[in-house]
Amino acid sequence: MSDTATFHAIHEIAGAIDIPESAYEKAAARYKDLADWFGRKEAQCNKYAPHIYSQGSFRLGTVIRPIDEKGEYDLDTGCRLEAGVTKQNCSQQTLKELVGADVEAYRIASNIQEPTEEKHRCWRLKYADTLKFHLDVVPSIPETIERRRQIQEAIIRASDPSDLAMRVAKLTGAITDNRELNYRIINDAWRLSNSEGFALWFEFRMLLAKGLTEDLVIRARAAKVDKLPANRWKTPLQRCVQILKRHRDIKFRNDPDGKPASIIITTLAARAYQGEADIPSALARILFTMGNLVRPNVPRVPNPVNPAEDFADRWAKNPTLEANFRKWLEDAQSDFNAIRTEQKPELIIRAARDKFGASLNETELKAKLGTPPPGGLLKAAATPAGLSFPDKPIVPQKPAGFA
Repeated sequence: MSDTATFHAIHEIAGAIDIPESAYEKAAARYKDLADWFGRKEAQCNKYAPHIYSQGSFRLGTVIRPIDEKGEYDLDTGCRLEAGVTKQNCSQQTLKELVGADVEAYRIASNIQEPTEEKHRCWRLKYADTLKFHLDVVPSIPETIERRRQIQEAIIRASDPSDLAMRVAKLTGAITDNRELNYRIINDAWRLSNSEGFALWFEFRMLLAKGLTEDLVIRARAAKVDKLPANRWKTPLQRCVQILKRHRDIKFRNDPDGKPASIIITTLAARAYQGEADIPSALARILFTMGNLVRPNVPRVPNPVNPAEDFADRWAKNPTLEANFRKWLEDAQSDFNAIRTEQKPELIIRAARDKFGASLNETELKAKLGTPPPGGLLKAAATPAGLSFPDKPIVPQKPAGFA
């Protein structure tokens, strides 16, 4: 298949597994609604300057549609109390219960029928919308200045730019976890977390895309906003992460506990990405490179915003997980090559369905194989028929493939 045909085939797969812009808008409305609730004078957390922010795949713009109708979307949310609460005057349990009280009051006021569920690190709300999703609220407080300085130095040693390290380290926080032995007592040993910092780091990797910065400025002006949210960038890196996560979900449909973690795929893909302007080239680079980015020693897959943390720490206790990752990566390389080299649209459509869970229209695909879409960025996904969203709550030199 020609490079143009490859571009169109991968482009269509990416569009088919993405979620529509209206879903991102619905998620943003949920975050804002919760932030407004915590900002009320009556809220128990109000006097501690609560900061509500999105995190996870919705923040990064790498959400994919569930592979079946019963699947749910995860809306990961941080609730950081910016003032008045420290490790010296509050236990993890006290902080979690303080945030939990306002979450429960929000559930009742919003008429959410499902009870608030306590998870190890968060509180979970389940919405009964047409779009099935749950919202996880993770309580946290800012880390100490000294600890943030140490994190900043570690990020610089990991070869990321010093200005990025400074911005990222400032966002480091401490979260609650009821599995910790010291959960109920006042002490300094809290878990670190920095989802906002990770989002900044991921955006930095996305901005390697050639011509992206100028394109975002133009699009932001057209939308009359200061800055487009990352989920609207639609960059090759975001699309590659979506494609890889979907391929993994299909492969491990019958073994969800054994699948490679999304954070590992996202981190390695971002590290491997070198600014390719189109998806096939970026995907080829990532698939060829990411396996070599797994370190032989601990930390095997360092957290880029806390390099001492190992995203692959479970591999040591369960070697099958690393074996699964290696086998999945090998299969992903093979399946991408199969699409790249296939000549017949009907076989491309079959491979897209079987390997990526993407339903492509044969007539539309044939029509598009002759003319490449303008630019290197991708169009947003359309809202699927029948789905509504209620208002309420250095570099290895390889060609475009591997064959």
